[in-house]
Amino acid sequence: MYKGHIILASASPRRRDILESFGFCFDIMASDADESGVESLHPADAVKELALRKAKWIAERVGQTDSVILAADTLVAKDGELLGKPRDEEDAYRMLSLLSDSKHQVYTGVALIKGDRIVNEAECTDVFFRPLNEEELRAYIATGEPMDKAGAYGIQERAGIFVRRIEGDYLNVLGLPMCRVYELLKDMEK
Repeated sequence: MYKGHIILASASPRRRDILESFGFCFDIMASDADESGVESLHPADAVKELALRKAKWIAERVGQTDSVILAADTLVAKDGELLGKPRDEEDAYRMLSLLSDSKHQVYTGVALIKGDRIVNEAECTDVFFRPLNEEELRAYIATGEPMDKAGAYGIQERAGIFVRRIEGDYLNVLGLPMCRVYELLKDMEK
């Protein structure tokens, strides 16, 4: 198991919960990096860029440290369109309608910095939604859950009943692909 200390460059409760569930030693320091200007990039490149910006933002503030800075960014993509967090309820409805009865991708970019070493990768998981009707979409949106989540849904909450199946890393859909992160952390120890 990885024994080092991590600085998680995220205020995401899901990422915090994932790290805690695996017993990692970490502190949280939320990044305020600029997240604009990635809309035209391929989704994998967009999330890698955003994660790297977050990690570098933290690295500039903490200076030289023995800790590994870990940043992540997650986006949903459907037919090349990036779906971040919805602007409002109608945007959430638009996103969820687009995902209904189809396959989409969840991309998470991960960036790790330790000293002069930087690792930056992306993970992709295919998610298949069953057909959704207007009534269930409006009821889900009324819960408020979609408003702080990429693609306007959280698979670990009520929207889990929309998901017919996934192909890939489930934790990636939650926002932190731990298998990949663990492998990268082990490489950082070398």
